[in-house]
Amino acid sequence: MNDARQEATVSLDPAFEVAPVNRRVFGSFVEHMGRCVYGGIYDPGHPHADERGLRADVLELVRELGVSVVRYPGGNFVSSYRWEDGIGPLAERPRRLNLAWRCLETNAFGLGEFMDWAAEADIEPMMTVNLGTRGVAEACDMLEYCNHPGGTHLSDLRRKHGAADPYDIKLWCLGNEMDGPWQVGQKTPHEYGRIAAETAKAMRIIDPSIELVAAGSSNSGMATFGQWEATLLENAYDQVDYVSLHHYFDPDTTDADSFLASGVVMDRFISDVVSTCDAIGAKLRRTKRIGLSFDEWNVWYQSRFTEPGDREWIDSPALIEDDYSVTDAVVVGDLLLTLLRHADRVAIANQAQLVNVIAPIRTAGDGPAWRQTVFHPFALTARLARGVVLRTEPRGPRHDTDAHGEVPALSTVATRDPETGACVLFAVNRSRQPLDLSVDARALGDTTLAEHIVLADSDASATNSAAEPERVRPRTITPSGVDGGRCAVRLPAVSWNALRFNPR
Repeated sequence: MNDARQEATVSLDPAFEVAPVNRRVFGSFVEHMGRCVYGGIYDPGHPHADERGLRADVLELVRELGVSVVRYPGGNFVSSYRWEDGIGPLAERPRRLNLAWRCLETNAFGLGEFMDWAAEADIEPMMTVNLGTRGVAEACDMLEYCNHPGGTHLSDLRRKHGAADPYDIKLWCLGNEMDGPWQVGQKTPHEYGRIAAETAKAMRIIDPSIELVAAGSSNSGMATFGQWEATLLENAYDQVDYVSLHHYFDPDTTDADSFLASGVVMDRFISDVVSTCDAIGAKLRRTKRIGLSFDEWNVWYQSRFTEPGDREWIDSPALIEDDYSVTDAVVVGDLLLTLLRHADRVAIANQAQLVNVIAPIRTAGDGPAWRQTVFHPFALTARLARGVVLRTEPRGPRHDTDAHGEVPALSTVATRDPETGACVLFAVNRSRQPLDLSVDARALGDTTLAEHIVLADSDASATNSAAEPERVRPRTITPSGVDGGRCAVRLPAVSWNALRFNPR
């Protein structure tokens, strides 16, 4: 690797507020897919499982990860799912075909188990209703079971099943990727806009306090992207609060420099959806602003994924258990920075998925659970980002990429806690060369650089495993002094960094 240095500058100023840090941006996703549920968060036969079958070691890592909200139960799975299969006595629950992933669903883990797990993990549930093979009535039934206090057949059934108090779930997704030809029950833009609007209207009669997420395009490459969002909102603008975005980034389908700049794609995607939402709002003469829920995002070696095809119908086959490298972790960290930069519109985000399936947490049969490389930038950002997001305008080198043209080598965002005055600068060096960064922190007042945390490695392809769970981990660099409100730090090649500034 070329060790030639490059130089960049960035300023920190409390006056350049974007929006408060929304804790919901640090969300994740649990789907009945592969070993995310069975063999992941739920594994009754495992030595670390509690009396409910929940893996305590996984729960401990979920808490450390700092996950705020979890979307459940899908994903593609939800579009042929009967929610009532997963409630009541275990012995009475039916086994079903999981059409999305061509396997068997035992329904041993269902709505009640998820809510128990969510309480243990201290996360907010984000529930998805089936608008593929089902519709308004089934969505209303599920909401009544979950949120109505009692005195009706379904709310009393919940009480009979052991939950005397309502679950009081606030976040609800109106289906999943309904534009996708792979989706059971695929819809046209108009079909989906109508059923989303009518489902939302009925659900709000049951519980006016809920927040509703409409399913946007499956990704920005869909042929109907833009038209889908516009048609959806022309039908349902007044009924929904958020539009969803999904995007995965595949290292195998582009050159290394383009992959490292994946945040450029996410940034453009967010801006395009915001523009469409605001255009329809203007057309309808509405003052309400639609928020964004980026409820599926991650690095995924998707080109290596083999569709289920004619595989035998078996329980919980392992699917897309990608091993993540240092480079993958740096990209994940950069994607989080991108989400924070759009804090004024991105209100919810969910890294997909939580355990085993393209996940920050992995498990091994009867063995241990461990942190993948991508665990670390997520956990650190979730822990350090507090207060308000500050806009930063870094200046530095740019380089050419095959997929995105010329891109900046440096990606940054900052957060500041108004109560304590503490400020954190998050910085990603997308370049394969070291970068010398000069930080102008004079606007912060009398401050000191308390800590420089870095995730990088001389081998950018290094991974963590059951055998070497700590091969890749963050380290702390001795921070430089702040002189006259300025300091200089070195960002290693292909690195994620967090610089903590504290008032003296």
